[in-house]
This record gives sequence, structure tokens and C-alpha cells, in this order.
Amino acid sequence: MQLVRQNEKSVTKRCRTVCAVLAALLVAAAASGCADGAREQAAGRDEPASPAAGQPGAAARPGAGAAEARAERLKRAQAARAAAAKKWGLAKVPLAAPAPPAQKPRITTREGFEVEGGEALPPVFTTVPTEERIVFLTMDDGAEKDPELLRMMTELKIPYSAFLSDYVVSDDYGYFKDMQARGVTLSNHTLNHRYLPGLSAAEQRREICGEQEKIEKYFGKRPTLFRPPYGNYNGDTLRAAKSCGIKAVPLWAAEAFPDHMEWREWDRDLHPGDIVLTHFRGREDWGGSMADMIRNVMKAITDKGYAVARLEDYV
Repeated sequence: MQLVRQNEKSVTKRCRTVCAVLAALLVAAAASGCADGAREQAAGRDEPASPAAGQPGAAARPGAGAAEARAERLKRAQAARAAAAKKWGLAKVPLAAPAPPAQKPRITTREGFEVEGGEALPPVFTTVPTEERIVFLTMDDGAEKDPELLRMMTELKIPYSAFLSDYVVSDDYGYFKDMQARGVTLSNHTLNHRYLPGLSAAEQRREICGEQEKIEKYFGKRPTLFRPPYGNYNGDTLRAAKSCGIKAVPLWAAEAFPDHMEWREWDRDLHPGDIVLTHFRGREDWGGSMADMIRNVMKAITDKGYAVARLEDYV
């Protein structure tokens, strides 16, 4: 009887040992299953389960790398612009313009700038409709061909638009071809820069459409923007412009010189979407270089909290 009791105790002890081992194995399996389930559940969401620290692939969530790369590019671009501003003697680093709109704003003729007739003609305006604190820099004629301007604007990444007259451009088309290659849009400012309202309808058409043909011939693209010399025009001007492909007639709200600004508006200030005019001129004409003019106009624009945007992205 004593032997039987000893055997029973031995069996019971062995059973307890086996059960403890089995229980431990079940707990481990359950823990493993829960971990795998968590990974599978996370895989079904946008965010995968994070690998254990120190393991390969313990990286950030999808998209974080792209955002960091964009931030790094912006940081480098701003540093490059700051270095360029210092190199070219700007008082402040130019502000960066926002991304252009997905859809261009609707442009209409400014009140008081209408012509007789009433038919649909290219709109004449001095300001682009926008709530962004941006302005647009434009340069007229093409008399001064300063290589320093091309380098300066490229390094500063300041956009601008050129309105060309063939009589001062024709001695060096290559300069403006280089400008075009740097991203500048070349638009129409007539063949000979004449006072258009004093010409007949046929003469106006030769001036405007003739310049369309010149720009297309030498630069490969027919303009859609036109600026009449001195800002003067009449109904015949707009009808002639429309007949050869012009879509809009941007004038200006302010004019820049190397030593001062001139204003069209009563408050002598900039407004969102204002168009700023300047000219291809040098020391012989206005006592300063193109670089001097850029330093002056960018000081005025930046001091007032505006950035320069690309006109053709909005018109």
C-alpha cells in the first residue's frame, strides 16, 4: 500500500511538471500570436507596425521621408537665395512666391480703361486678381543688353517678363534667346515703339502683328501678351492685337528706376497682384545699371512684404 501511494505521488509530481511546461508554451505561443496579429492589423492601416529598435527597417512612416526631402530642398534653396542676395548687394533676401494657382484668375479690363465698341477684346489691366501678397516684374523694349542682369536674376531666382520691340532687339537676338532659355517669356511691344493711337488701323496692325512674326521667327513662340508703347492704345489697337493672337494687355501699377519708384495709384503703394514696369536701360539713360534697378525695386517689394511671381502663371 505504501508503494502504491509513493507511485501515485510520483505520477502526480510528473503531471504537475508537464502541465507547467505546457502552460508556459501556451503563454509564449499566445504572446507570439498577439504580436503577429498586431503587425497584421497595422499592415492593414496606413502605418505599419514599427520593427524592434535596432532592427533593419525601423524607419519612419510612409511619406515622412518625402516630406523631409521637400523641407531639405526648401532649406537649401533659401540658403542659396540668401547667398545670392548677399553676393548681389540686396538689402534683404527676396521672399519666395507661393505656388501658382491651379486655375488662372479671370482677367477683365480695368474700369476706365475700356474702348469704344463693346465687342470682346483683349482685357487691359494693371493688377491681376489675387489675394496673395505677390507682384509681377516686367521689362520693356530691349535697348540695354546687360549680361549681368541675366546672371543676377538667374542666381536670385526672381521671375520677370520681357516685352520686346524689334528695332532695339534686332542687333542681338542671341541675348534674348539666352534670356528665354533661362525661363523668361518674351512678349510683344511692337516693331518700332510708335505712338499707336496716332496711326491708322492698318499701320497699327503692321506694328503689332509684325512683331508677333518676328518673335515667332527668332524665338519660336508667338506671344499672347502685348503692351502698347507708353501705355497708349485705342479700339483699333486692341482689334489689331486680337487679330494676330494677343489674349491680354497688361499695363502697370508702378514703375521702377535705379533710385526711385513711380506710382500709378493714389496711395503710392503696392497691392496684391500689381504689375511693376521697368525698362532695359543702363547708365547712359538713367544713371544706374540694371543691377542697381533690381536692387532698388526688390528693396521696395521686400520691405512691403511682397514676393515676385511669374506673370504667365496667372494670365
